[in-house]
Amino acid sequence: MLPIGKVLAGPAPARARVVLVKTDDRSAGVARAIDLLGLAGFGGAEVFLKANYNSADPTPGSTHPDVLAAVLAALRQKGAGPVTLGERSGMGDTRAVLKTRGVFDISGRFGAKVLVLDELPAEGWEKVRPRSSHWERGFAVPRALLGAGAVVQTCCLKTHRYGGHFTLSLKNSVGLAAKTVPGDSYNYMRELHGSPDQRKMIAEINTAYAPALVVLDGMDAFVSGGPDTGQLAHPGVIVAGVDRVAVDAVGVAILRTLGTTPEVRRGAVFEQEQLARAAELGVGVGRADAVELVTGDRASDETAKKVRSQLDQVPGAAG
Repeated sequence: MLPIGKVLAGPAPARARVVLVKTDDRSAGVARAIDLLGLAGFGGAEVFLKANYNSADPTPGSTHPDVLAAVLAALRQKGAGPVTLGERSGMGDTRAVLKTRGVFDISGRFGAKVLVLDELPAEGWEKVRPRSSHWERGFAVPRALLGAGAVVQTCCLKTHRYGGHFTLSLKNSVGLAAKTVPGDSYNYMRELHGSPDQRKMIAEINTAYAPALVVLDGMDAFVSGGPDTGQLAHPGVIVAGVDRVAVDAVGVAILRTLGTTPEVRRGAVFEQEQLARAAELGVGVGRADAVELVTGDRASDETAKKVRSQLDQVPGAAG
């Protein structure tokens, strides 16, 4: 059993670069965002990829096919070794969801393996007990995740009507955690969704791993409702970074520029409970002035200015 997540080995980073690309082309936007981020190559490392297939609903209910293909293409171009896409759907049978969304076909084109996490045997899971946690028993994540040379995540831009308030990269990690482990009837997801500390527990799952890349598809967004269906908006952006807290803070700021739920508008961006708890645990930065927004053209600059104004808003001034 892991006593503590990898991310908790040191203090939160001092600064985080987050790329924002305004675009009308998902594939080109993903490629441009990763290029602007300036990542080094993967050097043949085995990659575990987490996308967003909580349900089979169209984007932003789930990862867009073009985004999955663009991320897989970027991994190939950056010299990644074997790629495994792992997923556990919360709303529907995972294998059926992945088949409906074309994941097996797209992954197969790039030689990537698909791992249906619900089908893992007991020995495929590792229990994690962070020192500081609101989980009664800790939680369990795939050993394939922990053993990978690099973890990459791609998520959507949307609110969450079931208590998460928003579901971006931090919340996307819930799909890495077991609902149950074979041979043990304890239901971790029942605990999560029934807890008043749900948003803190979401953050705590993220202590189990550190990503090498996060790509947030903000071409479309749910500004209310979610995670499967909701009120649709079209911000037309791709966001990329390594720091999940910073990426999610930018995502929350984008939702605020569009008009969103009272929960997402409340307080300063970094006072949002998912973000505050994750920053407290060292998962990412904890202040707006630690986020460096990177753009490469005038249209992206104009969007970034609006996002920056939301990030910098003083506590209590929003909503």
